[in-house]
Amino acid sequence: MQIVSQILFLIALVAGISFFVRNIRRMLRNIKLGNEIDRTDNPSERWSKTLRIAFGQSKMVKKPISGALHIIVYLGFIIINIEVLEIIIDGIFGTHRILSFLGGFYNVLIGIFEVLALLVLLGVIIFWIRRNVLNIYRFLSRELKGWPKNDANYILYFEMVLMTLFLIMNAADYQLQLNGAAHYAHAEGIIGGFPISQFIAPLFEGLSNATLIIIERAAWWLHILGILFFLNYLYYSKHLHILLAFPNVYFSKLNPKGEMNNLEAVKKEVALMMDPNADPFAAPAEDEGEPEKFGASDVMDLNQVQLLNSYTCTECGRCTAECPANQTGKKLSPRKIMMDTRDRLEEVGENINKNGKFEDDGKQLLDDYILREELWACTTCNACVEACPVGIDPLSIILDMRRYLVMEQSAAPNELSVSLTNIENNGAPWPYNQMDRLKWAEEN
Repeated sequence: MQIVSQILFLIALVAGISFFVRNIRRMLRNIKLGNEIDRTDNPSERWSKTLRIAFGQSKMVKKPISGALHIIVYLGFIIINIEVLEIIIDGIFGTHRILSFLGGFYNVLIGIFEVLALLVLLGVIIFWIRRNVLNIYRFLSRELKGWPKNDANYILYFEMVLMTLFLIMNAADYQLQLNGAAHYAHAEGIIGGFPISQFIAPLFEGLSNATLIIIERAAWWLHILGILFFLNYLYYSKHLHILLAFPNVYFSKLNPKGEMNNLEAVKKEVALMMDPNADPFAAPAEDEGEPEKFGASDVMDLNQVQLLNSYTCTECGRCTAECPANQTGKKLSPRKIMMDTRDRLEEVGENINKNGKFEDDGKQLLDDYILREELWACTTCNACVEACPVGIDPLSIILDMRRYLVMEQSAAPNELSVSLTNIENNGAPWPYNQMDRLKWAEEN
């Protein structure tokens, strides 16, 4: 019977990891549809930023309540899952609590895991209340209706169930040890061994060892299968940031937030215009292929870091809560910009899965997902970039799509077109000749 259990465990483990690897490979393929961008400069500064923001959660605590709860859930969930290593070893080799040979240190570890499990459980319950009971503005936006709201709740339910199963498993194990059941490791040497589950164990008093073993094994199996399911659910969920926050922060922009990137083709033209030695009558360089597309109208026009940003977004809404355009009732929501980009990228990925390569589907990110009204509502204040706890840059996508509208379609709003024309003709956004600018001072 034991060998059957080991075989079933191996099948579940291999299937779960294989499906996860397949999804990650698809995600990386989708990200690589974007334009390459070099973000490997200043590695020491990038590592420092990653340690401070991704590992240290320094931007999360700017909102103290949710920040503290997130740190508890984050640390608890990561540390508790160290125990998964023991479960995997036990599952493969048919052992039980194989690391119990560590003695008192093992008891301390289990005690820490249990305390963290309880804190995670409480933290997740508070998160659920904040999201579903309290009328917090950033959780009420239109882009969170339907699946995004349900997805966030599903994750919370998963975490509640996993932590509960962990404590039930330990409680049944503890009662079996008290009953002197064979093959159960002696982990209650100090009271710290099971500081939480020992209070659940009395619920199992009076049950036979056979019944307790069924409860312990059922919780054990459901716990590990739940973790494998959770691992594969991440790809379809906003919680991909659990994995992607670290590379996303590492590859985030280091130069000042107010500094906008310049198009290389435009820079070359301006440099040529400003070069006193340039021959204005020289023949243009030979055509090297299709001319560069200015800006972005679809996800393939964005760069790889922007697409990584879209997968990393956890839909927390801190960016939208800080956006002055959104606060004044405009349609713009930086969170929606990232969600729309991810949805379109997934649609393109499914197109590739179906056809072997991308076949034109008559859609694009611009207009079909992100409206022009949203793009032009942005004040380029960078509040969204500053607010994001994992270094996402919605503004860069907005600017690239504006660039496309202006430089490819000449579709800027009339007020902007007039200002640009005045700058070209008069060197200023006002419709006055340079010689006439001070005439207002002469008026009575």
